[in-house]
Amino acid sequence: MGIKSEEYVDTHRFRVPPRPITDIFTSKDTAIDRSKCTRTVPMRVLVLGVGRTGTVSMRDALKRLGYDDTYHMMSASVENPPDCIMWQRAFEAKYDGIGQFGRKEWDSLLGHCQAVCDWPAICFAKELIEAYPEAKVILTTRNVDTWHASVMKTGYWRAKDPELEIASYFDWGAGLYYPMLTKFFETFFKDDFPNKGKEVFVEHYKEIRNLVPKNNLLEFSVSEGWSPLCEFLGEPMPLNEPFPHANNADSFVKRCRARNRAQLCNAAFRYALIALCIYIAYWFLGCVMMY
Repeated sequence: MGIKSEEYVDTHRFRVPPRPITDIFTSKDTAIDRSKCTRTVPMRVLVLGVGRTGTVSMRDALKRLGYDDTYHMMSASVENPPDCIMWQRAFEAKYDGIGQFGRKEWDSLLGHCQAVCDWPAICFAKELIEAYPEAKVILTTRNVDTWHASVMKTGYWRAKDPELEIASYFDWGAGLYYPMLTKFFETFFKDDFPNKGKEVFVEHYKEIRNLVPKNNLLEFSVSEGWSPLCEFLGEPMPLNEPFPHANNADSFVKRCRARNRAQLCNAAFRYALIALCIYIAYWFLGCVMMY
């Protein structure tokens, strides 16, 4: 069962633009068109707690346990930006009634992953549970007040970051990511995260508890470590290895600012090359006309 509408989907608008060869400052970004992909591994785990509840730590932990790959917002924002196009399609299907997004599309977007966590995936919790009923569900938890304060300093700040918005007009990756990020906050958090974020948090957790049978649901805080997670998944506990703890607010902001600079450098390099080519062409034309 998926998100459906009779309206026409503009396939041209959702076409993956080629990655500029001048993007040398973000050279690790890939440009995979997921719409042409299919499922290659089973979806085994859905982590449906909202972002800033330890989802980066969960991603690291699940990958350590062999759930490779585990999808996270970073999969789209800094690893394969064209994923943002498919997420935009999913948002439009669910919230705007444009096009459809069902099991086939989820298998295209997430087919290389055995687990998924973080936003934007949690916007589609019901759809993912229906698409992958055999998957175990984990609900990462956190105090709602400390969570809200953390998102204000990280995810919400990022959605309002003027540097990122400027970069989105000139850089390939930022141009794919920024519209999807803003669409997420506009839809899931009702376009008012500061005032409605806590309410949405409570509603989301209530929905997951109602959707998932208790025997298939683990409510989990990353502070609990390996034991409850491994017991729930039926995996052996890693020996002499601490549970991952990553992506605090300061490191989040630092990483985002570095990403902004790299993307703006991409744009500056591209336009400098264009200007140089124009200058050389003008000079060459002048030389030809002289003779």
